[in-house]
Amino acid sequence: MPANIQNKPNNDIVKSWLPVLVFMGLIFYASSIPGSNIPSLFTFQDVAFHLSVYLMLAFFFSRALRNTYPNVTVSRIILITILFGVFYGMTDEFHQAFVPLRTCSGFDLFIDGVGSVTGSLIFAAGKFFLNARKLSNGASDD
Repeated sequence: MPANIQNKPNNDIVKSWLPVLVFMGLIFYASSIPGSNIPSLFTFQDVAFHLSVYLMLAFFFSRALRNTYPNVTVSRIILITILFGVFYGMTDEFHQAFVPLRTCSGFDLFIDGVGSVTGSLIFAAGKFFLNARKLSNGASDD
């Protein structure tokens, strides 16, 4: 176990990273569905799906990083999260190139990146507002 992990119990680490793994699995599963089997529910559903799933993935990834490595700055967490989200989006698009009636799309990758940025910024904003609230109550743990 890396020395930077602040003696976190394994259970806490699993709880932190499990949502990340679930969303990664959800993305992989959805990318494996042949294009002819995807129902058309509403206009721009592909954009909505990519944006929302990568937003959630980025939020949970940021949270897991913070819980596993509490001394890492929020700005570094944002950067690492965005890089991770774009990298995973690249692997997702590459995977789709091998699925019947699916294609590798640069636009989808762009939306994945937007979702990653948004999710990491929502996490950072949440940390900021929680810390501000703690400071106004006279205590801070960050």
